[in-house]
Amino acid sequence: MAQQQQMKHALQQCIDAQKDELHSLSRDIWSNPELAGNETQAHDRLVRFFSRDKTWTVDSHYKLPTAFRAVWDPVGGRERALNMGFLCEYDALPGIGHACGHNLIAEVGAAAALGLKAALENQSELLQPVKITVLGTPSEEAIGGKIDLIKAGAFTDMDLVFMAHPAQQDAPFLPGVALDEVIVKYYGKASHASAYPWEGVNALDAAVLAYNNLSALRQQLKPEWRLHGIIKHGGEKPNIIPAYTELEYYLRTPLVKDLFDLKAKAEACFRAAAVATGCQVEIIYPYNSYYNILPIATLANLYKNNGEALGIQFPEQPNNFSGSTDFGNVSYVVPGIHPFFYICTDALNHTEEYAVAAGAEKAQLYTLRTAKALAMTAVDVVCSPDLLQKVREDFSQAKLKQGKHLEGTDTSLTAP
Repeated sequence: MAQQQQMKHALQQCIDAQKDELHSLSRDIWSNPELAGNETQAHDRLVRFFSRDKTWTVDSHYKLPTAFRAVWDPVGGRERALNMGFLCEYDALPGIGHACGHNLIAEVGAAAALGLKAALENQSELLQPVKITVLGTPSEEAIGGKIDLIKAGAFTDMDLVFMAHPAQQDAPFLPGVALDEVIVKYYGKASHASAYPWEGVNALDAAVLAYNNLSALRQQLKPEWRLHGIIKHGGEKPNIIPAYTELEYYLRTPLVKDLFDLKAKAEACFRAAAVATGCQVEIIYPYNSYYNILPIATLANLYKNNGEALGIQFPEQPNNFSGSTDFGNVSYVVPGIHPFFYICTDALNHTEEYAVAAGAEKAQLYTLRTAKALAMTAVDVVCSPDLLQKVREDFSQAKLKQGKHLEGTDTSLTAP
């Protein structure tokens, strides 16, 4: 116990000593918002940040153009080390910049990794060597960069993963929801809308029918299920019967097993509209499916205890949370934790007000406090083989509850 407390004290001192550099890192990312897949400046800034210390082995453009990896391995691969992973996000939103605070996610990941490194240095009494991997994971707001990194093998040798996300309050665990984005294209036949409309096949009618079909479907959906969308293209001119229309929808359910059911219902609505109007329909899922986050109660409880020791207050948790993240997919591959943290604002994520708060200096206290709690949680697991075993048991049980519903899906997302 004394060793753990010394390690926790060391990591807090380390994070405090580097608070200016960490704030500068976050502020630089915040000042140059980049959309998913285009985070070149954020990638380069984080690579430079870790490359300052030659004890980190840094790989730029790691498996994806704007991903990176930084590894601290004191045994140099000579023996199997417990691999503790910390994830950084850094993509922004169109038009409103870092309104989801991903600059702070990058800062938390970097700070927690530096803190854990400081705690582990010169520790010779640990039962197993420990290494640290920081993984820069781009494209969370679209595409799902973590899922592409899973498929590329970036998480293969990790034992645990840690990250934290800004929100309106502190929470050790919120499950999020599974998500699929669907693009629906209707193909009809153009004709003059007044002179000879009977010669046309109206793709806009198909889009409107599909929209209304889905609106009617909501009455029969479970209360926690969500579908919401827009007509992205509705035609060219009022006097031309539209030959092409396009809709974009998001489908969300609390559990990935339910997402398959919702997709089937939505697709029936899309196809019915095509049949009714005589149009051809194309249904496309352009990006990776996002999974709900698996609960690891042992990690959540450790994080809560460490957070409370640092002064974090955890109010009563909301009954549901409808946000989605590609960390959910990671949670099916590696046991991990994805807490949420307050940044001194009541503004909602994905608003201009939240973007301002994410770049404000007053967010730093809460951001670095969260990083300390993450690193302290990692110390608890590193120092206790029993806790590590309990985490692995939680992980196995959580996957078992979901596993039957994932049969036939991409096994790279469900393998242990």
